[in-house]
Amino acid sequence: MDVMTTTAPISSALSAPDAAIKALAAGAATQDRIDRVRLSSVTLPLKTPISDAKVLTGRQKPMTEVAFLFAEIHTADGHSGIGFSYSKRAGGPAQFAHAQEVAPVLIGEDPNDIAKIWTKLVWAGASVGRSGVATQAIAAVDIALWDLKAKRANLPIAKLIGSHRDSVPTYNTSGGFLHTPIEQVLENASAALAAGIGGIKIKVGQPDWRTDIARLEKVREHLGDDVPLMVDANQQWDRPTAMRMGRILEKFNLVWIEEPLDAYDAEGHAHLARALDTSIATGEMLASVGEHQRLIDADSVDIIQPDAPRIGGITQFLKLCTLAEQKFLQLAPHFAMEIHLHLAATYPHGVWVEHFDWLDPLFNEQLEIRDGRMHLSDRPGLGFTLSEQARAWTVGTADFT
Repeated sequence: MDVMTTTAPISSALSAPDAAIKALAAGAATQDRIDRVRLSSVTLPLKTPISDAKVLTGRQKPMTEVAFLFAEIHTADGHSGIGFSYSKRAGGPAQFAHAQEVAPVLIGEDPNDIAKIWTKLVWAGASVGRSGVATQAIAAVDIALWDLKAKRANLPIAKLIGSHRDSVPTYNTSGGFLHTPIEQVLENASAALAAGIGGIKIKVGQPDWRTDIARLEKVREHLGDDVPLMVDANQQWDRPTAMRMGRILEKFNLVWIEEPLDAYDAEGHAHLARALDTSIATGEMLASVGEHQRLIDADSVDIIQPDAPRIGGITQFLKLCTLAEQKFLQLAPHFAMEIHLHLAATYPHGVWVEHFDWLDPLFNEQLEIRDGRMHLSDRPGLGFTLSEQARAWTVGTADFT
């Protein structure tokens, strides 16, 4: 029996799907391409050396500067975005170096595909893992891509994601460090409230716990009973000390006790959260979504404090918010208010944004603060452009095309 084959009709039948698959793989739906990337290492000097409990315990030196990694991304269609990450005391040069190693894979990518690009960058540097310096370097790029996408849509990032509010309660931290004499702390607190800030946080963790209590008593008396007040031990108490101090601090009607224990002690924080009336807050030192998930799963916190530049950018921050929302946790992101105002505005439960004035010289624009709240502007994207001072503090750049 002869067997007849009819290859032509089969070829014809498959040609259209084959062409569609081939076109899709080649990116026929792509709307734009990244064609230029600039990375900048910027060192911001601080006016006064900064000390918290980590310095008083001898674990760190006073902080005299903050290192920033800026990413500026440009596309073939003329769009651009800017993002940043940062490091305190150590790690800035490492972030800049890692970003330079992985940045070449950005060229030619569609900037719309932010999650895809995040994964591609992680794999480009897979041998150093998915936390710490690696994700902090990627964060600058990720944030720049979100800034670009929001600018293209002519929306603030909060509105691109979808906000629950147009302003967020804010509290000041920069005026209450341990190197600051208590009379100056009181003056700083008054100035912050007069500037429209809604709450005050001071540092604790002195070698003699009675010094902490004496300072706190003066602050509470100065502020009165109605001003929101928080304290931050910067991880320097052990479990028995944290429990004793937590019980003593109950009388001050604090909004929260921050980082009473080592950031990775999920079980210890959970024990405090169960035993104390005052809310427990922590998370700023963690460097990935997975590390935060351990806190959430262990019921370690009432208020979670992620830092978008530290955990890999906005893409990862939103994943973390989904986890936190399931436990009805409150959210108080750490530092970088220029980024975190947008992200806190999108979170459905109780939120705070931390006010630091340290970054003001880096940008041409400033945030609006009044009535105890930080307000979203109508500027697209993050709403910031780099100042000439930021350019002057730039210690290194790298360009990719």
